[in-house]
Amino acid sequence: MRREIVRLREAEPWFVAASTAFEAIQAGQATDADWEAITPFTYGRWDAAARAHQANGDKQRNEQVAAVFGSDGAFDPTVTRAALATLGRRCCYLAGSSTWQRRPSVVAKLAGLFPHATLVIQPGGGHCPWLDDPVWFTPTIAAFLE
Repeated sequence: MRREIVRLREAEPWFVAASTAFEAIQAGQATDADWEAITPFTYGRWDAAARAHQANGDKQRNEQVAAVFGSDGAFDPTVTRAALATLGRRCCYLAGSSTWQRRPSVVAKLAGLFPHATLVIQPGGGHCPWLDDPVWFTPTIAAFLE
């Protein structure tokens, strides 16, 4: 699934280095440089705004929360699914068509766990949709919130 998304970015000038790094990661032979090299895959566009966002990433991350988020025992799929099925509020799941983290088909399955979910797919969007296309993102989210 991730290779399919990676191949969508073949025309990008950074593709060769990023896809080589991606394969090293997939093979379990990643270096810190490989993780850095795949950064453009996180964004729908690897432009000045995306680079600035990435450069400030350390300031935006709460390491204590991140350590707990995926820790052992944090998720019990059966309990989590049951709890989500009882959620009475509307929620919006947004998927970017270009993100390598979560394909729209995977996000659709997650949205299906909620009884009142809306799924929207941002064309060309990555993991930071407000940066990739604010002209699309802003009215889409505003319409959901109305």
